[in-house]
Amino acid sequence: MRSRFAACLLPLLLPLLITAPAAAQDYGVGISATAPLISSSAWAAYRSAFLKSDGRIVDTGNNDISHSEGQGYGLLLSVAADDRASFEQIWTFTLTQLLIRDDGLAAWKWVPDADPHITDINTATDGDILIVLALYKAADRWGIDRYRSHAQTMVKAIGNTLITQQDNLQLIMPGSQGFSAEERPDGPVVNLSYWVFAALDVFKQLDQATDWSTVKATGLILMKEARFGDVQLPTDWISVQPNQPPRPAQGFDPDFGYNSVRIPLYLIQAGITDRSLLEPYDKAWNQNGNGEPAVVNVETNEVKQQLDAPGYKIQAALVACAMRGTPIPPDLQKFEATDYYSSSLHLLALSVLAENYPRCLSN
Repeated sequence: MRSRFAACLLPLLLPLLITAPAAAQDYGVGISATAPLISSSAWAAYRSAFLKSDGRIVDTGNNDISHSEGQGYGLLLSVAADDRASFEQIWTFTLTQLLIRDDGLAAWKWVPDADPHITDINTATDGDILIVLALYKAADRWGIDRYRSHAQTMVKAIGNTLITQQDNLQLIMPGSQGFSAEERPDGPVVNLSYWVFAALDVFKQLDQATDWSTVKATGLILMKEARFGDVQLPTDWISVQPNQPPRPAQGFDPDFGYNSVRIPLYLIQAGITDRSLLEPYDKAWNQNGNGEPAVVNVETNEVKQQLDAPGYKIQAALVACAMRGTPIPPDLQKFEATDYYSSSLHLLALSVLAENYPRCLSN
């Protein structure tokens, strides 16, 4: 049963996690921490497509709403571009428009033509985590103490509100409402793409009240256990009830989809290049595929949609780079804005490559 397996594996994982380096090693040669990680032209194209004058990042694939995830990506990418003015612009909107909850976390959804603009006060934990990581990186790059102070406040709120203990595991709840064992018959329900591992390494420095090493280890355990269908990949939404193996959550399509496509990116960003974690993605996308991810129903094994935008295809190329040192195709090294989500993942992947795997970007 899952809980017994987790209890056995967790003590073995923790020493490795505590001492794990922040950057990938197999094929990576890092560059200067002060150098921009994305080009000025790529960042200018992203800003032009998705950043409004009031500081909000617009989700062009979702009726131009804004949300905490988008603000988090915008903040992270502005740090990678070494653009403090844009960071402050995005942060001001985030602080004044989304960080309005009493618990210190962000309301997840802001709708431009609604009154009030916040139409759902619930949190989206990936957004909060991305915002904290960006604040920490900004404080480190530009020496702004108030960024680090707010990051620390948010980390404590995440620990207090969004981390749930189950057996020996520490689960990240996807939001403050709607996912717990008390709220769902198949709860808790988690989303493995919400484990932003580079952020969890930072959280250990900012907050000792929550066992962030176990939170990190829990994500790795679940990634090895939650493998479904012929592709052996996770669904976006997973039930992790005690004494039962992980399974696709009720009420959601049993798909490996748009959320989970970023899991390898977050692993590689944090220097986690364990072949047993990356190999299912490499097999599905590169060895048995055409170099692009796909939305797959893991129960029927039906490929529902090929994800052929450059921002998705570079995720497959990133895995090949991390596992074998395979060069990134030249067309994927160039950034042109498509839709918000694939463009954000494209630039984030390029920043990870520039920082950890510059050899894969050599022509």
